[in-house]
Amino acid sequence: MGYGIILCKGKNVTLVSHGVLKLSKYADHAIKLKVIFEKMIQLIDTYHPDELAIEAPFFGKNVQSMLKLGRAQGVAISAALSRDIPYCEYAPRRIKQAITGNGNASKEQVAKMIQTLLSMKTLPDYLDASDGLAAALCHSFQNASSEKPGYTSWKAFISENPGRKIR
Repeated sequence: MGYGIILCKGKNVTLVSHGVLKLSKYADHAIKLKVIFEKMIQLIDTYHPDELAIEAPFFGKNVQSMLKLGRAQGVAISAALSRDIPYCEYAPRRIKQAITGNGNASKEQVAKMIQTLLSMKTLPDYLDASDGLAAALCHSFQNASSEKPGYTSWKAFISENPGRKIR
């Protein structure tokens, strides 16, 4: 399971952290779910995110795999909700479309575009980490397109736009 944490200030997006949870060393699925929950809580308590963006469950050929993935996603969402953090789900196609412009892009194409968008010197070590960053970026793009700047006064406008002030 991959994760990515970004900081959004206006239109500027900065990489904060990314990584993967290596769950293959755990044989018991219940233990994997516990590890996911604990890592999510640790990330939330460390970075204090405002929101969680997660890839929505998708329909696959293997029903057992799909059920396990759905449980893992549910545990991640539960961790966020336990800390009063709202979440948004995005379909895999929508994430790929937002990042690469192609809803059928490969994981490698998504990773390369993430590298470019976040000015990373190297690709993330694991494609799951770039998937986590892709969900975060997709969410930030979604929020940026729906933001409408609103100022309560000229003073507020000037304080948020110091370069626009003429003397």
